[in-house]
Amino acid sequence: MTRAERWGALALLVRPAYVATELVTAAATTGGYSLVADSVSRLGEVGCSEAYCSPRHGVMNGSFVGFGVLLAGGAVLLARPLGPWVTVLLVVSGLSSVATGLAPLDRDATLHAVAATPLFVAQPLALLALGARVRRTAPGLGRGLAATGAVTAAAAVGFVLVGEDGAAAGLLERLALWPVLVGLAAFAWTRLRDG
Repeated sequence: MTRAERWGALALLVRPAYVATELVTAAATTGGYSLVADSVSRLGEVGCSEAYCSPRHGVMNGSFVGFGVLLAGGAVLLARPLGPWVTVLLVVSGLSSVATGLAPLDRDATLHAVAATPLFVAQPLALLALGARVRRTAPGLGRGLAATGAVTAAAAVGFVLVGEDGAAAGLLERLALWPVLVGLAAFAWTRLRDG
């Protein structure tokens, strides 16, 4: 394993910490934020009303940007073991995350949707492709990545169908996002362990 690949693996390995930033931001909101019903994007809303406020919106938007950079950068550094298709899909996902953090939902909902959409398409595809890529050398990891890709794809479709205001929008969105963190961290761990 090259030094660049080691740094790429470390970048993917620390990405599950994103969940902590989301939980810290959610804990500070006023107005009854729900991890099941409310979308992640609401945590990044800059404006406040009497009914709802996310005072740590900067943490959430910064998290979208920072963890997006880690994803794109980690993918570039791990391009050889990931392969070209997975690398491109993960770079697109990382840049989508960065753009999402720069376009808060309450500032321009259309721009926010345009920024976030590639993430929900590219990440599941990347996991499915990566699962197929490692299936022969690491069958368990390959199956796990493929299953994670399928779950995140189904959850992303569900999130789109119920819409941002659906009763389970937050749960579906998190099912589309959080497992990716674990799947890519597992891949990174195997690279570090075997490298």
